[in-house]
Amino acid sequence: MTRSRVYLSLGALCAAVVLFSAGSPSFASTPKGRIADSIRILREMAKQDDAATMGDLIAQGKGVALFPSVVKAGLVFGGQYGEGLVLRRDPATKRWYGPSFVSVTGASWGLQIGAQSIALVLVITNERGLDGFKGNNVKLGGDLAVAAGPLGRRGELGTDYKLKASIYSYSMTKGLFAGLSLEGAAVNVDKNANQVYWGKPYSAESAFNTVASKNEIKQLILELEKVMRRAK
Repeated sequence: MTRSRVYLSLGALCAAVVLFSAGSPSFASTPKGRIADSIRILREMAKQDDAATMGDLIAQGKGVALFPSVVKAGLVFGGQYGEGLVLRRDPATKRWYGPSFVSVTGASWGLQIGAQSIALVLVITNERGLDGFKGNNVKLGGDLAVAAGPLGRRGELGTDYKLKASIYSYSMTKGLFAGLSLEGAAVNVDKNANQVYWGKPYSAESAFNTVASKNEIKQLILELEKVMRRAK
């Protein structure tokens, strides 16, 4: 076997292990665990100066998807997997709805080695973006336009950056804002987690039409409101 084929085999094996492990019951996080982890990453992100711009977009948008840990690993060929939740927000009434629980999976090709865990926040700016979290196998960057979230202080950016994409992405690793390619990643509704949280089979659309009033989600909403206040 040639050296290039060895690298390819090892890379494919590494990615397969990541995705297989992610899909196993032992990897799956509970709804309460995802909410608690989402609170933690928001608090970490809020410490960054650039978080004010993210809060500005959230205040104007239709919702937010939070993935406390997107695991990315590979050797030449890689994969990524993460579990998270989505909340809808009505900018007019300022009410939050949900959550609906989701997962994201993807594969990548290029020079890469090792593994890392990245916290990810997706700011949903319009109804098209929100609809993308109601179904399965929706491709980010394909079915839905995704752009890297603008960084910097609000006053320095003007207004031309706002709401041009269906989704703006913010990611952080090791305490710093970082880049993560979501091109081709697929989003799926986590029906099992929705059933556990709501106590019965519950669609994403139903979740987005239910006011977020459970005690376990209220603390997460408070953290989101704190990030939004930083934009003022």
